[in-house]
Amino acid sequence: MNLSNNRYLILGIETSCDETAAAVVANGVTILSNVIASQIDLHAAYGGVVPEIASREHVKSILPVIDRALSDAKVDLNDLTAIAVTYGPGLVGALLVGVSAAKGLVAATGLPLIPVNHLEGHIAASYLVDRSLEPPFLCLIVSGGHASLVEVLKHTQYRTLARTRDDAPGEAFDKIARSIGLGYPGGPLIERASEGGRSDAFHLPVTHFPDSYDFSFSGVKTAAINVYRKFEREADREGRRWPSSCSEADFAATFQASIVEALVTHTQTALIDTGYKTLVLGGGVSANRKLRESMEEMATSAGVRLIVPPPVYCTDNAAMIAAAGYYAWRDGRRAALDLNAVPMAELDDIIGQPTVKRGTER
Repeated sequence: MNLSNNRYLILGIETSCDETAAAVVANGVTILSNVIASQIDLHAAYGGVVPEIASREHVKSILPVIDRALSDAKVDLNDLTAIAVTYGPGLVGALLVGVSAAKGLVAATGLPLIPVNHLEGHIAASYLVDRSLEPPFLCLIVSGGHASLVEVLKHTQYRTLARTRDDAPGEAFDKIARSIGLGYPGGPLIERASEGGRSDAFHLPVTHFPDSYDFSFSGVKTAAINVYRKFEREADREGRRWPSSCSEADFAATFQASIVEALVTHTQTALIDTGYKTLVLGGGVSANRKLRESMEEMATSAGVRLIVPPPVYCTDNAAMIAAAGYYAWRDGRRAALDLNAVPMAELDDIIGQPTVKRGTER
């Protein structure tokens, strides 16, 4: 397939959680439109995403969002090369809305249907901000539901080196933010509350596993809640909101630092062991300023090139799905109209991907 002088337009659709998104991307790297309808205000009152509400809002928003993406890109369905859609992982009801919309458009147009794993979308976000980036490289994906270290062997070939064994970083941020009365979403609120705070106000454990890069954030979350309850008792005795020994900023900064330390140290070990000299960050938690700064410091010290997309492409969006969809389309990935949502989809086992021999070169 000769791709050198042509413009291939992919419509991406993303509805894995609480953002209804559609985008048009040319040749995997040029964003022509990127429309996101957020539900964050609706879910904030409940302290987290309510799946039933998310699904209903996706149904309301999906067609207007797609129409807006096409309009902003100044194209219509006849101009498209393929339609890419997130089929998993995510909330099953939310995923079904996007998958159903994509299948309807494919049935009407005859365009190829490209199934995209949400995590490979986060990887592909890096291609949108650095056109010189080529595999192989190492990618850390950190979000509300994931903490994964992934070898990107080729544009559509991946090997997962590590996962979280329990909670994801975003889950831990949300739980602690609720526990100390900050609200939802936890990550940005913890980051904001941490400004000016001490990052060593108390001790929190950082979990490491022998002979594994896997993450665990359940222990640090539980330890932080126990420490907070102790501070609550001290504050009650002093008649204050926070005790004199620890401010809200101190607590937030210390908890944030423990999450960042785990992510940085595990990633550093994986870089040393694998020998990769390019590191990509993706996922909503990678928008965290402290994580970015710490990763930059580690990468500079190790002589590693670090690529971190702007926050808008770290959080859920459809431009990253369209970018991933382009490379998947180029490599021959296709799905039939019986494509279904797969809420626990694995990155190493992508639907519709042609069977190829995986490379191991770096």
